[in-house]
Order: sequence, then structure tokens, then C-alpha cells
Amino acid sequence: MARPSSYKKEYAKQAEKLCALGATDQELADFFEVDVRTIYRWKHDHDGFCQALKSGKDICDERVERSLYQKAIGYEQEEVKIFMPAGSENPVYAPYRAKVAPDTTAAIFWLKNRRSQEWRDVSRQEHSGPDGGAIQMEQVKNDAAAFASAVAGLASRSGTPSAD
Repeated sequence: MARPSSYKKEYAKQAEKLCALGATDQELADFFEVDVRTIYRWKHDHDGFCQALKSGKDICDERVERSLYQKAIGYEQEEVKIFMPAGSENPVYAPYRAKVAPDTTAAIFWLKNRRSQEWRDVSRQEHSGPDGGAIQMEQVKNDAAAFASAVAGLASRSGTPSAD
């Protein structure tokens, strides 16, 4: 007889919150004090738990997506510089608005994923024969003398000295 599951319904809500904070399946297993295979089993056996994990992970992924977008286009943020003037007993706090420049790598990554047809790395190579014509194909027999003769013939046509 199989051992009863240690799963409880309230685990779904807890797991969703943890996933929204970026928890992995292994970290969930550590939190619930079970093996990671148990998390996989709970996802399979309990639809509510599975949906909670997906929902929480979606929230986290969307946050990362927004952050990547902000890094790609640049942004502004509130910051504070702290100065300690000579002879003063208290520091001076100077709030200001810092500008963070756009990041080229983040922009390229974003565009390669969002507009892959326009931004993918494409390497096209075209092979052709002499003067851009068709490549001449010759069938070579399976013996060394015929092979050497064919190589010498190809070398003489291309202007490459033979290895005689």
C-alpha cells in the first residue's frame, strides 16, 4: 500500500508566493522539507498546486521581462548621495535623480527574442565555380592513382600548384 501524501491544500498558495519571489522547484522542496521529486509529483497529482506554481513563476518572469526592457531602453531612478562636510557632526543627504544609460547587450537580446526575423544572426554562404558558374563535379575512382590525377587536374584548373 502506498504511503499517504504529505501534500496539504494550503501549500498551493504558499508555493505561488514563493515562485512569485523567484523560488525554483528545488527551493520549494527545501521550504516544504521534501525531495524535489515530491514537488514534481505534487504538480502532477494536484492541479491547483501546478497552476499556482505556473501563476507565481509567470509573475516573476514578467518582472524580469520588464527589468530587461528597462535596461535595454535606459531609465531614471531616485538616489541619495551622502556627504560628510569637514567639521560637521551630521552627514548631508542630497537626493537626486540618476539616469541609467541604455544597455546595448540588453537591447540586442530583447530584439533577437521579440523580433527574431529582423534581428537573428544570419550567415549565408554561397559556393560557386570559376567566374561564378556552376561547380564542376567529377567522379573519382577508388584507387590512389586516379585520385592523385584528379587532384592534380583540379589544382591546375584553379591555378594552385600541385604537390608533386
